Amino acid sequence: MAGGNAIRGSRIGAGPMGEAERGEAADRSFVSYWCANGHEMTPSFSVDEGVEIPAEWVCKRCGLPAGRDKENPPAAPTAEVYKTHLAYVKERRSDSEGEAILEERLGELRDRGLIR
Repeated sequence: MAGGNAIRGSRIGAGPMGEAERGEAADRSFVSYWCANGHEMTPSFSVDEGVEIPAEWVCKRCGLPAGRDKENPPAAPTAEVYKTHLAYVKERRSDSEGEAILEERLGELRDRGLIR
C-alpha cells in the first residue's frame, strides 16, 4: 500500500513550480568552447545587448583554458619553475660582483674583530 502522506518531500509554503511562478525565461544563446584535451562545453549567455561573450572559458573537466575554435584550442599555460633566493641573486649579479661584495663584507667584519 502506498504511503498516505501526499506532501512528503516538499516544504511548507512550496507552491507550484511553473513559468507563472518564476516569470519568463530570458532569451539565451549557447556557445561551444573546446580545450586542448578535446573536451567541449557549451555555456549559455544572454542575448541582450551589451553582453560580451568571452573569447576563452575554463574547462570544468580538466581546468585548461578553452577557446571557440575546435581546431586550434588555446595552449595549456606553462608552470614556472620554482626559483631559490640564490637563483634570483645570480640573475642580478655576476660571479665577480658577488665575490667583490663578499670580500667587502668580510673586510668590515675583520675590522670590527668579529672574524680573523
